[in-house]
Amino acid sequence: MRQASVKRTTKETAIEVTVDLDGQGRSSVATGIGFLDHMLDLLARHSRIDIEVKAKGDLHIDHHHTTEDVGIALGQAIKQALGDMKGITRYADVHVPMDEALTRVALDISGRPFLVFNVAFVRDKVGAFDTELVQEWFQAFAINAAVTLHVAALYGSNDHHIAESCFKGLARALRAAVTIDARAAHEVPSTKGTLGG
Repeated sequence: MRQASVKRTTKETAIEVTVDLDGQGRSSVATGIGFLDHMLDLLARHSRIDIEVKAKGDLHIDHHHTTEDVGIALGQAIKQALGDMKGITRYADVHVPMDEALTRVALDISGRPFLVFNVAFVRDKVGAFDTELVQEWFQAFAINAAVTLHVAALYGSNDHHIAESCFKGLARALRAAVTIDARAAHEVPSTKGTLGG
């Protein structure tokens, strides 16, 4: 079973995350940040990964620590659930439109963490959520999932739509990349015979 649970506790946050890579896209998310909850619900639904997140953070300061630490814990859970990565498709890329916005996401479950985030937002906030935290979440996720992740918003004028297309793009790329390739179900998808170095 490709499942994992992660608990992360610091002086700033307490996070619990559970994932099932072979789920139905169910989500149970409570971070105290409405916009982040919305994005994580989208991530679960469109990746078909079951995701549970419980987070308590220092929201009286701002949303930064909670957003980043949720990205860290979710990335760690995905990495654990992937195990030895035998049989995974590994690579995926997708273009996701969201009304006037279009985002390209390319993913390599490489074991080598790297993020290229070429996304410009129009405003500083979507509701109460700082738009700069979208990149913080993606950075935390990519590093801790140990994936190479490229996210580029090709165009858009509505920040909610731009952010949503980024998360949906990641979801669809994850859905494809974690899928087991029946023709190589017992092979690590690398000429090195291993992923991660």
